[in-house]
Parts: sequence; structure tokens; C-alpha cells
Amino acid sequence: MLKMAKFTLSALVLTTTMFLGACSGSNSDTNGTRSDHEGDKVSFTIGYASGDPAAKKAIADTIQRFMKANPDIKVKDYSENSSSSYLDWLKTKDAVGEFPDLVEMRDTEVFADAGKIVELPSDLVQLLDSPPAVEGKVWNAPLSMNAPQGIIYSKKAYADAGITELPKTYDEFIAIQEKLKASGMTPLVVGGKDIFHMGFWVNKFLIDDVYSKDPNWNSKKTAKKVSFTDENVVQAMTDYKELFKNYVDKGWLSTPDNQTASFLITGKAAQLYSGTWMFSQIEEADPNFEYGFYAVPDRKGKVNIIGLPSPAGWSLSAEVAKDPEKTEAIKKFIRFFFEPEQYSQYLASINGIPSTKEKVKYKTGEAMQVALDLMNDPNVTNSLAINNWWGENLIQPQFRNWFYKKLQEMVVNDGDVKTYMQQVDTEYDNQVKANSM
Repeated sequence: MLKMAKFTLSALVLTTTMFLGACSGSNSDTNGTRSDHEGDKVSFTIGYASGDPAAKKAIADTIQRFMKANPDIKVKDYSENSSSSYLDWLKTKDAVGEFPDLVEMRDTEVFADAGKIVELPSDLVQLLDSPPAVEGKVWNAPLSMNAPQGIIYSKKAYADAGITELPKTYDEFIAIQEKLKASGMTPLVVGGKDIFHMGFWVNKFLIDDVYSKDPNWNSKKTAKKVSFTDENVVQAMTDYKELFKNYVDKGWLSTPDNQTASFLITGKAAQLYSGTWMFSQIEEADPNFEYGFYAVPDRKGKVNIIGLPSPAGWSLSAEVAKDPEKTEAIKKFIRFFFEPEQYSQYLASINGIPSTKEKVKYKTGEAMQVALDLMNDPNVTNSLAINNWWGENLIQPQFRNWFYKKLQEMVVNDGDVKTYMQQVDTEYDNQVKANSM
């Protein structure tokens, strides 16, 4: 694993590094290194993903409140704002000497094995409720726990189509899509322009047919004991393809994630498959819009959701850990972030589930209560997305985006699922081989 991570982090195109390096002077001193202090202020940088607008705004607002409460500390906001994946953005930041001091870490093992982040200080670990450990070490303070994803639907659209009951099986869910089509409505909107959005449906089917039955499937695939061409994976991806071909808005490939809520509110589509963070976006756009939420069952009526904890969240860079003053400032920020008064605002903005021992409460609506009930239902199987597993089940860091794009191609070209899964299987093996050198 160590060699794989170092190889991945160093595999950046030289010309890109040179170009970005020439443009990175605004956060550097005359010697080309970041300025640690500004006058009497302690200064540190913070990096986080911008895929979800509500989460981005919530973090930005917390940073502003923190600096107002701590005028002796300056926080430089490095929020990701490129079209690249978050992993690639972080790798580029590292290559040009701008790896954030405090970073929202998602590919923990890649950066931990490469020596880019340090273990979370023990006094911060004590704030958290059973944080996931990688090989016995806690690297992250999770911003929130993983929350269920499911169908967010327009109650008016369902009523107009004569839909009076929620589905108890996947076949009943498909019957609902047919009713929506028959009533003249586009059943589903997908934000396919943003590659991360593709993972919502991809992982729904993978969890139903693969991970809910075998949580260690990834490690078995790495060992070549299972294959993407196996019947259960082919079935999952067949369901994925058929859903997109028959029920998804035709412009899905050019629709960004941040426009999906407007599709729902304006009636351009009856449903959206996403997570609880979308609730606040919908309510902000139209407080009077009536919507519901449910998890889509599998063919046997079993409900499987994303709900297990994963090693992701705030991490300290190895470089900043060498500076006690900056480290203390960062620790102060993390404590501030998780203070009930502050944390409740963050959680409310994304309808998140607290990761702290102190169970912060905030007002929840009907849809969020459904999600919380799913998390507490002993009959529901909790799982993770393909790229959220860790340890022996960690996939190659570049595989997820490649896989999602290949599936987009399969849908657009109406390709044979088994043939495409052969290509996927070969690519997975090639990435394992390349990253083990």
C-alpha cells in the first residue's frame, strides 16, 4: 500500500505543475514558501471540497465566525473550485507547494501512506464518537457521519400521476416510473456533468447486489477472486443502464449537480436520487415546495443504504504539525467547529448526522426524519460506496472516476453491459499492477 500511494501522488504531469507553480505566488513569500504569520496573527490554510454548495457555504460561514471570535488567527480559504476531481485538486495543490494545513481528507490512506497527513491529536479524537481507524490509527475528525441516499420526490408529481403508495420492492419502484412517464412527466433528473453525482445511482445498485451481501468484495477483486463480469455485478450495472435509458432526463450528461434541485422544484423532473444535504437546498430555493424522501428497496424488498462510518474528515498536514503555534490554532478551529452552537448550524445546513460524542441537535423536517429512522432501523443494511471502503478494501485512487465515466459511455453508446464490465475488470487489474510497482 505504501508504494501505491507514493506512486499515485507523484504521477502529475510536469507541464501542469510548472504552469500552476508560476501562478501560485499570491499565497507565498518571496522565497517561494507559504507565509506562516501575518503581523501578530497566526495564519493557516484550509482546503475542502466544493461539490455540495450548502456544505461549502456552511464551512465558509464557520471560518468567518471563527476569525471574528479569534482576531489573532487568520484562516486562508483554499476551497476546491476546479473541474478536476477533489483528489486531483489536492494532488495539484501538493505539487505546487500549496497542500492545505488543515484539509478535508477523503482519500485518507493515499495521503497518510505518502506522509502528507498526521494522526489526529488525541485530545481531538476524544471529541468524536467511535471514529474509524485505519490500521489502528485515527487520521480524521469526520465532519459528519455518512447519511442515507434515496429518492427525493415531488409530492404533487406523485399525486398527479396517481401514485398513492411508496414502493416496497424495486419492481414497484419501476412501476412508479412508468406511471410518471404515462402522465407526461420526466421521472428522474441526474447531474451527470459532475462525475461525483454519478456515484449515487451506481452505488445504489452495487450496494444492493454486491456490498450488502459481501462487504469485502473490493479486497477479493484486488486478489482476483471475483470479477466485474460476475453475474451480480452485471445485474447491478444492467439495472443502472436500463434506468438511465428509460427514465432519466435526456440532458443528464450536461446537467450539473447544482441544477438538479431546480429541475425538481420547477417540475422538469419528478424525482432526484441524492442525499440528505439536498433538503436544505430545496427548502432554500422554494420554502413551499412539498417533497418526500425514501430509500429504494431491492427486488426482494430489502432496504440497503450508505450508512457505515468511513475514514474521512478534517486532517492536519504533516508540514503544519511541525509548527506548534499553527497546530494549536488549527486545533482551536476544530474545537470551534464541533462546539454545539457552531456544529448545529453546519449540520442543519446539510441535514447531517453528528460525528461527535455530544449529540448535537437541530430542527429536522419530515424527510430528514425518514433518513434518521433508516439509520436506526435494525432491518436496514448499512454499507459504503465503492470508494469509501478502506484497508484491504481500498480501491485504486484513480479508479472511481474512470469507472463512472466508463459507465456514462456505456449508457450513451447503448453498449453491451458484459462487454463493458470486461473492460472495467481489465482496467481495475491494470491499476492495481501499476500502483504496486
